[in-house]
Amino acid sequence: MKYFLGIDIGSLSCDAVLIDESGKVAAWAVVPTGARNLAAIAKAREEVVRQAGIRESDVVAVVSTGYGRNRVEDRVAAVTEITCHARGVLSELTATQVLIDIGGQDSKAVRIGPDGKVANFSMNDKCAAGTGRFLEAMARALEVDVDDLGELDEGANGGLKLSSMCTVFAESEVVSLLADGAAVPEIVRGLHRAIAERTRALVKRVAPSLDGLQVAMTGGVARNKGVVRALSEALGTPIRVPGEPDTIGALGAALIARDRAEP
Repeated sequence: MKYFLGIDIGSLSCDAVLIDESGKVAAWAVVPTGARNLAAIAKAREEVVRQAGIRESDVVAVVSTGYGRNRVEDRVAAVTEITCHARGVLSELTATQVLIDIGGQDSKAVRIGPDGKVANFSMNDKCAAGTGRFLEAMARALEVDVDDLGELDEGANGGLKLSSMCTVFAESEVVSLLADGAAVPEIVRGLHRAIAERTRALVKRVAPSLDGLQVAMTGGVARNKGVVRALSEALGTPIRVPGEPDTIGALGAALIARDRAEP
């Protein structure tokens, strides 16, 4: 059996997905990137090979993506995140026409055409506002675990609005709100709404109207149910999330590796 590996090297994590010849996922891993992305790449590869119970030599092709994609030395190709995320999400949610991806340091909105190829995209990579790093900073200010943010806004009335999405200013604002006695669920709800409104503007650049379009969300922030809920409300449409949203880029890379492997 031949296997194909996709590696997505982001700012917060290195994601690896291993598939077999049929395209079935044999193993996946998410490893913190840290300051040494080469070590993270090696660890992610070792983990998926171990999970699948195969030898390294059984992996016949590797495609890399993400900001550190050129760090993978034995790749057959380095492919953009936009292409890999579109390919990956269509393999899980086949009818997707608009893809929202929010990762550790950037946000992307992708319009997928009838042929399954990227028709248009818009990207915010100049500011960390609304990304995984932004949420980590807000969680620190609130003194909660970032993984708990998605549940913390349940029951909030949503009346609180943040005045800034700049990470530094927003963190100071959160501290001030806490000092003034604002409830944590209301603050978290305000954060999620602010992210949703910022992302909504990005989506409208590629799809001015979402009527009749299937929308999906990937990236680590898609695990935050509060953000997904707020974004669905802001866009006025349901948003589907694949089972492992933060590995979709690596999955797309693995599928491309299978396509490009020599017969």
